[in-house]
Amino acid sequence: MKVHYDLTKLPQFKNAVITTGAFDGVHRGHQQIISRMQSLAKEVGGESVIITFHPHPRKITSSVPGEIKQLTCLNERIKLLEQAAIDHLVVVNFDHGFSNLTADQYVKNFLVDHFHPSAIIVGYDHRFGKGRTGNFDLLKKAGETYHFNVEEINEQLVGDEIVSSTHIRNYLAEKNIQKANELLGYPYFFEGYVVRGNQIGRTIGFPTANLHINDEEKLIPSNGVYAVRVSGTCFNGRTLGGMMNIGIRPTVDGQKKVIEVNIFEFDEDIYEQNITVHVFDFIRGEVKFNGLDALKQQLNQDRITAATILTRYP
Repeated sequence: MKVHYDLTKLPQFKNAVITTGAFDGVHRGHQQIISRMQSLAKEVGGESVIITFHPHPRKITSSVPGEIKQLTCLNERIKLLEQAAIDHLVVVNFDHGFSNLTADQYVKNFLVDHFHPSAIIVGYDHRFGKGRTGNFDLLKKAGETYHFNVEEINEQLVGDEIVSSTHIRNYLAEKNIQKANELLGYPYFFEGYVVRGNQIGRTIGFPTANLHINDEEKLIPSNGVYAVRVSGTCFNGRTLGGMMNIGIRPTVDGQKKVIEVNIFEFDEDIYEQNITVHVFDFIRGEVKFNGLDALKQQLNQDRITAATILTRYP
C-alpha cells in the first residue's frame, strides 16, 4: 500500500475505485466496504484508493472537539488498512477550509479533479460537504455528469445491531469489551510507552509496566481491571498474556490515573519501550482494599480469571 499526504503530488490512478471517510476503527462495516472496493477494482482492472482525513472531521466541526476520542490514531489506521491490502491510501488534511466545501464543490473540486474515479463506493449513511448535505443521490447524479459509477453498501449487522464507530466507543465506555471487539472484528488495542512507577506492585509479587499513552486523542477503556495480551519488539516476537489496571489505585492512596499491566511469566526490564496492549475482556471495577495483603489476595484471583479468559482466545 502506498500512502500519500500531498494532494498536489498524487499519481495518475488507474481506473480508481475510491471510498472516503474517517475509517475510525477500520471495523467490520469498513471492512465490508473495503472488500467490495477490492473486488470491483479487480473487475475493472483498476486500483483501490481509500481517502481518509486527519484530524478527525469532528475535531474541526464539533463545538467540543476535546471530548472526541478516536478508536484508531492515524498510524494505527494506516497499519490496519495496510493489512487489508489496499493499493493507495490518501491522507487529507481536514481543516476549516476543507469543511466549508459545499457538496458540489467536494465532488467536482476534490473527488473528480484529484482522483478521476471510475467508481465510488460509499456506506449506507455516507454524508459529505458543508452541513453534510451531500448524499448517495447527489453522488449518483454527479456520476452521470462526470462519468463514474456509484455503489452504496448496506449496513453491516452483528446480530440485529448496526456496526458503527459510535456504538463501539459506547461499548468501550460501558466496559463491554466483548461486544466492542465483536463489532471491530479484532481485539481493541492501544500503544503505550513504559515509564517508571512507584514499584509497589513489585513488592507484593505483581510487577507492572506503567504506561504513558502516546496519543492523547486515543480512546482508553474505562477504569477497572482487564484481561489483556501485550506485544512489541521488546518481547522478541512473542505475544504475552497479562492483566491491566486502569485507575487511581485507591488502596495505595493514589491521586492520579495510571495504566499498569502485569505481564504473566515475565519480569524483564522494558523501561522506555513501546508496547501494544490488546484488550480482551473486563474483569472487575476498581476497589479500595483494606491494605496490601487484601489487594494481593484479589490480584491472585484476578490473575486466575484473566488467564482463564485468555484461554478462550488462542
